[in-house]
Amino acid sequence: MRTPRQSRVQMRLASSSFVVLFLVVVGLLLALSRQYHRQFDWTESGRNSLSQASVTLLKRLPKPITITAYVTDKRNLRRSITELVARYQRHDSNITLRFVNPDKDPGRARAAGIRLDGELLVQYGGQTQTVKQINEQSLTNALARAGRGGQRWVVFLSGQGERSPDGEANFDLSTWAAQMAKRGLRTRSLTLGETGQIPKNTSVLVIASPTVKFLPGEVKQVEDYVRHGGNLLWLSDPGPRAGLTPLAEMLGVEFQPGVIVDPVSQLLTGGQSASDVVITRYGEQPAVRGFNLMTLFPEACGITFKPLKNWQTQVIIDTAPTSWSATGPLGKVTSFRKGRDIRGPLNIGVALTRERAKNQQRVAVIGNGNFLSNTFIGNGGNLDLGTNLINWLSNDDAYINVPTRIAPDLRLDLSRTAEAVIGIGFLVILPLVLLASGVGIWLRRRKR
Repeated sequence: MRTPRQSRVQMRLASSSFVVLFLVVVGLLLALSRQYHRQFDWTESGRNSLSQASVTLLKRLPKPITITAYVTDKRNLRRSITELVARYQRHDSNITLRFVNPDKDPGRARAAGIRLDGELLVQYGGQTQTVKQINEQSLTNALARAGRGGQRWVVFLSGQGERSPDGEANFDLSTWAAQMAKRGLRTRSLTLGETGQIPKNTSVLVIASPTVKFLPGEVKQVEDYVRHGGNLLWLSDPGPRAGLTPLAEMLGVEFQPGVIVDPVSQLLTGGQSASDVVITRYGEQPAVRGFNLMTLFPEACGITFKPLKNWQTQVIIDTAPTSWSATGPLGKVTSFRKGRDIRGPLNIGVALTRERAKNQQRVAVIGNGNFLSNTFIGNGGNLDLGTNLINWLSNDDAYINVPTRIAPDLRLDLSRTAEAVIGIGFLVILPLVLLASGVGIWLRRRKR
């Protein structure tokens, strides 16, 4: 019996379709068997991907980076380290990760100074740093320290009532100093009356709002330091200059009388103080070029400057045209008083540079010290601006505009009202709701 022509065509089509579908299924199985590493981070702060601070830092480190993890046979710990380093490797192919088991190679671990299981050894450009906590912030700070190379000493003058890098008071600078230490900058206090001279290995000398008058011999030591090429950061609040007028004349700067006020800034800060000046725009000076964070300067004074031979002067920070320097009591300031106050815009910070035989000498004079104090350094970009200034003054231009905040959502800050609502909700209201629900269900079943 012969098969009809139409049936033969249908059988061939069915056979061909089966072959095609079979090949498609095989292809899909092959595709699915491959490993795909594409990830999506949907957290609000992007905390499961590399932060912009770390990405920016990696761009400033062109040499190969070697990370050695000293880990025993703990799979979870090895996996955590691998995932953390992989986030860096996606942005820099010059990063190599190696594992060493300290139980099997104790001599190598002892030679590297390893004390903890899971400790990382970061090597870059001949510099070595250790990481004891497996998180992005610790690893990025270690890379920053290794990338600097050598030691950078930031010396703070003390003995005249200055803000201290070690003090925990609201007006002190310990928060700022701690951030510098994480990035490879070492800080110390120096009393000129005890030492008699400024150490030669000082990268930056900081004069932070002295309140007691310097002795003439101490002023001369600071002048000699600047005269011989030392880098200087001078933070000066409104009021007397604590005997440092000769230094100001040497640098060609003059501090204007009064305290700067700005009605627009007062609106932005909720009307808390007329002397809280908000800065939103910056010039082209290298320390603030490309800087776009808002900063707060409480009780600042204006600065004028005159050209000096061999020195170049640039404005770092200036205020809005709506500001002025009020020379009277702040409590009664409501409007500009012609003939008494000084009309804005006003310079809050100026930078001076001059070329030396080996490097460029750099000086920054800021008419405010509050913005870096423990009370105000957390406002806006104050911390980032302070870090930029130190990086520029210490000739570490590669680290300017590397953000200081790695993960902004590591801590949840709640008001007392919010804490009370959450506490009452979980400890009182929720148990009562569950109790009432249980009683209701029991009564309903009892009636059946």
